[in-house]
Amino acid sequence: MGPGVSIIEAAIGEAQQGWRLDRALADLLPDLSRERLKGLIGEGQVQSANVGKISVSMKVAAGQMFTITLPPPAPLDTVAQDIPLTIVHEDADLIVVDKPAGLVVHPAAGNLDGTLVNALLHHCEGRLSGIGGFARPGIVHRIDKDTSGLLVVAKSDKAHEGLARQFKDHSIDRLYAAIVYAVPNPAAGTVDTWIGRSDADRKKMAVHREGRGKHAVTHYRTTQRLRDAALVECKLETGRTHQVRVHMHHIGHPLIGDPVYGRERKGFKSILETLGFKRQALHAKSLGFIHPVTSERLMFQSALPTDMQELLSQLHV
Repeated sequence: MGPGVSIIEAAIGEAQQGWRLDRALADLLPDLSRERLKGLIGEGQVQSANVGKISVSMKVAAGQMFTITLPPPAPLDTVAQDIPLTIVHEDADLIVVDKPAGLVVHPAAGNLDGTLVNALLHHCEGRLSGIGGFARPGIVHRIDKDTSGLLVVAKSDKAHEGLARQFKDHSIDRLYAAIVYAVPNPAAGTVDTWIGRSDADRKKMAVHREGRGKHAVTHYRTTQRLRDAALVECKLETGRTHQVRVHMHHIGHPLIGDPVYGRERKGFKSILETLGFKRQALHAKSLGFIHPVTSERLMFQSALPTDMQELLSQLHV
């Protein structure tokens, strides 16, 4: 056996009688996700003395014994970097970070390092499970580089699967604070559209006719009237790329400072220049979900960052 390799044995019980192998093992081994087990089965890492050909979909019987060989998690090419983080919550399975504006979540072209993932690899050194076979943090959702606020990241395979499921079924509670141009009328409402890539600019998102793109729903509420502007809360029912930015632009109230969707309006240039405010005024202020391992209901809050507070003070009526 090589270094870092571990062996797990699983005995099929009466409760798993007749189940598919991947489902039965996932039930018996809660620290491994079903997707991870499918991969191990496909790689020939699951064996049984009394079973000939082993497949993901084979039906199991009570009393069967399976041996699972877990190779050590492969390291990512991404380098760990000592980047300061504001940790709101951390346990063995997940971590909640209050991300500052300007920090990219995941390495990509143009941002190969200096990202949240680089920072988490350093912060969680030796405390990350082999998510998908790699020692890495599990990114289950993202917020834009120049949006600040709360983000949850999985540290274990089980947490990654459970959080991803909650995001998929839209059961995550997410509330954003945005400072927009003009005061919405009505003061509260729901924007229900389809969002997809813009035909004019593939780097942008746009509202499309029904059935094109992905369905997106945002509930907004004006919480403070400002001078030719407003502080708005946006509750996401879905989580599409640039959803708040696109939806507020769609109803005629783009985010102040948004370089993509918020054309600068008369009277704001000097304020933004004086403050050095160079991003969309958007903050992920609230995040709630069911802990995928403990089943505990968790809710986190983040205060408006200093730059948005300063912008508010400049725009007070």
